[in-house]
Amino acid sequence: MSDRQPVVTTWDAVPSEAVRPGVSRRGFGTAEVICVMNEIQPDMVPAPHVHEGFDQLAFIVSGQAIYHIGDVGHEVGPGAAMLIPAGQPHWIEPAGDEPIQNLDVFAPMRDDYRHLLSWMDQVGTDGGGS
Repeated sequence: MSDRQPVVTTWDAVPSEAVRPGVSRRGFGTAEVICVMNEIQPDMVPAPHVHEGFDQLAFIVSGQAIYHIGDVGHEVGPGAAMLIPAGQPHWIEPAGDEPIQNLDVFAPMRDDYRHLLSWMDQVGTDGGGS
């Protein structure tokens, strides 16, 4: 039997962290996997980067963007799902006037994102998860 407590919430109720101008994120997950909801403003400056040692799953929840993976830019919108293999340069470029909600999933858990789950330590101690 697990000592984990059920957690039921909404993304809006999860604490947000500013990453840089035009980008914020919220985390939800376990010690093994983390889901990160990114909110990207239309005026955000793209930031190409690479992850070594783990793959990334990315899903567009709302908004329009060009998601660059390697040398290819993909026009994406709500419902788009992408696999970004470890070692592939990638970045998101807003392509509209509305914010983008981009859900990233990382398994195994990224140590540099573990702090995004600290709010979950309090769940179950106050009688609920929502």
